[in-house]
Amino acid sequence: MPHTLAPGSDILVETEVKNSRFLAAIRRVHSTGDATAFVDEQRRLYPDARHHCWAFVVGDDQAHRAERSSDDGEPGGTAGVPMLQVLHHRDLVNIVVVVTRWFGGIKLGAGGLVRAYSGAVSTAMDTASLVERQKRERFTLGVGHADAGRLEAELRGRGTAVLDVAYTDRVVFTVAGDATELTGLVASLTSGAGELEPAGTEWIDL
Repeated sequence: MPHTLAPGSDILVETEVKNSRFLAAIRRVHSTGDATAFVDEQRRLYPDARHHCWAFVVGDDQAHRAERSSDDGEPGGTAGVPMLQVLHHRDLVNIVVVVTRWFGGIKLGAGGLVRAYSGAVSTAMDTASLVERQKRERFTLGVGHADAGRLEAELRGRGTAVLDVAYTDRVVFTVAGDATELTGLVASLTSGAGELEPAGTEWIDL
């Protein structure tokens, strides 16, 4: 199953190879636009650096994933692709990594660059908290306003993924999980009055 960063702050880890500094910055993203925006952000933060190499993988479903990488001026195939391969090897999705390099005056050679860039990403990922992504069935559940607060607290307290809460004449929850487990839980919490309506599927953190 794919994994991604747990919700929270970006990952920033610096390594050094023969006086060259490599700063790996990693963020969880939800679109290719988010990924490219993060690359631009890193460029603005460190305009004195010589290279801002990057790679990203966006999309939970393998058939619809978008992925790209860039060597940003380093010799072809020595930065972006090795970084992307680290993401592949760890089965990471919805993630972008930028490795910013400050040249230290000593050339590393093609093999040295591959090791430096992939190593920078691996070292940074070793510090990251990850969560598994799994596809679950999605449902809506409508209840009266008087019961909504208690029901939401019970659902969240039992680990149910509550994706959305909409307030109209009733309160409509969108939840995701195992159909059998959710049906039993909702029946118990609503004394049989609550009815789950199928609403497709959803990838969620576990």
